[in-house]
Amino acid sequence: MIEIRIHGRGGQGAVVASQIVARAGFSKGLYVQAFPQFGVERRGAPVLAFARLSETPIRVRTHVYNPHHVMVLDQALIDHVDITNGLHNDGWIVINSSSPPRDFELHKSWNLATVDATSIAASHGIGTETAPIVNTTMVGALVRVTGILELEHLVQAIGQTIPKRAENNQDATREAFEKVLMSSPSGDRVSSTT
Repeated sequence: MIEIRIHGRGGQGAVVASQIVARAGFSKGLYVQAFPQFGVERRGAPVLAFARLSETPIRVRTHVYNPHHVMVLDQALIDHVDITNGLHNDGWIVINSSSPPRDFELHKSWNLATVDATSIAASHGIGTETAPIVNTTMVGALVRVTGILELEHLVQAIGQTIPKRAENNQDATREAFEKVLMSSPSGDRVSSTT
């Protein structure tokens, strides 16, 4: 079973991102779960969402405490939340940032990937100019670095989950898939696709 934890803020689409990952997994023939954890339910407040993908039925009904991978929709959360809490040693952290992975202290201990999801989402007209919605962009980067799903399943899931403006979201996903920057502490898996 693969478990994913998504850190975001209200209005960024963390919950929808977990649903897209689950739907893409279902399209691949996997058993899936997707669910949120809300605190203060307001725009801008920290939000957690979770997804599980498994080849066998999922019996667990708790939050994800030991994720295989973590996705961070807002880089500012790193200063306030322990995003590595419970993360598997070989897991990936995917951060929405215009900075390369080496600019983060995390890259010394964790597999780290960054993608400028904010700019990509804005260029595709997802959300508003002042508040782009980065969820579909970030799932493209997540799928690229982890290899847990195929891009075509993800693109299909976006079309089913977000039928309005699906093409914009699908294009942003493909762009993030290509532009994500990756680094591992051992240096054996470093990639820059742009």
